[in-house]
Amino acid sequence: MGVAIITGSSGLIGSEAARHFSQKGLDIVGIDNDMRSVFFGSEASTSWMTRELRQNLTNYTHFDSDIRDRKAIDSIFKSHGSAVELVIHTAAQPSHDWAAKEPFTDFSVNAQGTLTVLEATRKYCRDAVFIFTSTNKVYGDTPNRLPFVELDRRWEIDSSHAFALGINESMSIDNSMHSVFGASKVAADVMVQEYGRYFQMKTACFRGGCLTGPAHSGTQLHGFLAYLMKCCVTKSSYTVFGYKGKQVRDNIHSSDLVNAFDAFFTNPRVAEVYNIGGGKASNCSMLEAIDLCEQISGNKLDWQYVDQNRMGDHIWWVSDLSKFQSHYPEWTLAYNIEAILKESYDYNYERWAASNEAALI
Repeated sequence: MGVAIITGSSGLIGSEAARHFSQKGLDIVGIDNDMRSVFFGSEASTSWMTRELRQNLTNYTHFDSDIRDRKAIDSIFKSHGSAVELVIHTAAQPSHDWAAKEPFTDFSVNAQGTLTVLEATRKYCRDAVFIFTSTNKVYGDTPNRLPFVELDRRWEIDSSHAFALGINESMSIDNSMHSVFGASKVAADVMVQEYGRYFQMKTACFRGGCLTGPAHSGTQLHGFLAYLMKCCVTKSSYTVFGYKGKQVRDNIHSSDLVNAFDAFFTNPRVAEVYNIGGGKASNCSMLEAIDLCEQISGNKLDWQYVDQNRMGDHIWWVSDLSKFQSHYPEWTLAYNIEAILKESYDYNYERWAASNEAALI
C-alpha cells in the first residue's frame, strides 16, 4: 500500500486531503505542529482536528514536526522511502498582516519550509507526485490594474476584457506589490516549478483563491468565509477593510480542491501551474457574503468599515479554471458560495456556540 505525506495535515486542506486519500487506500503520514495557534492564537488552533484524524482514520500517523526542521523531515521521508506516492504540501504562514510583523518567520516557513519538503521528496521518493498549495497572491496587486465597474454590491470587471471569465495563468507575477506573505509564497511557488523542470519531478502549484470549508479554523487574519460565519454565530464584531466592502473573492470548497489534487495525482504532469478557485460559479463580495451569513445564521452581524484596504489586497479576484479543466475535463465544482456557508454553519454551530458560552462565563 502506498503512502501520502501531507504537511499541514490538521489544517483545512490538509485534513480534507488526509480523509480523501485515506479512503482511497493510501497510508497517511501527517505533519502538523499547530503553528496556526502560534500565528493567530488559541482560537485558531488545529489541535481539535489532529484528534479527529487520529481517532477516525485507522491508517493515519501523525508527526508533530516543524517543516523547517531538516533532520525531522528527512527522517520522516527516509523511513517511508519509495513507498511515498504522493506529497501534498499545505503547511504555511497564510496571513498578510502577520507576515509584515515577523518577516523572517514568514519567509522561513513559506520558502525555507517548502524547500525542505521538496528536497526530502527529491532525495527519498523522487517519483512521488508533489502538490503545493500556492496562492493567487503570487500575482501581487497586478489584478488591481484591470478595468473595473462599480456595481451596487460589488466590483465587477469590464465584460469586454480578456479576463472577463476569470484571471488566467498568463498574468505576470513581476513588478507588483505582493505583501511580505505574497513574496514568500512566490519564492516557494517558483522553487516548486524549478524542481519540476530541473529534476523532472511531477510537481504542481495550485494558485488558490479563497480556500474554505467546514473544517477551517478561521480567524480575523485568515479564513474569510469561515471567520465571517463564526462572527455571525457568536455575535462577535467583524471589520471590513477598504474598497467599500465591494471587493470580490472566488471561494473554493476544500473538497472541490482536493478532488482537483486527486485528478492531478491520477494523471500527473511536470512543473504545472494552475489558477484554482470558485471561478465564475462561486464568488461573492464582502457585502454579499455578509448578507448570506445573516440569512443562514438568523443573526445580524456586528460589523464596521475601515476605509484603508490592506496593502496589496485585491479589488477583484475570480480564477479562470479553463487550463485545469482542459487538462482534467472530468473535474467540476460541487459547491457554490451559499452551499459552502450553509455547510459551515451546520458543521460548526454547536462548537462555536459552546465556545462562545464558555467565553462569557
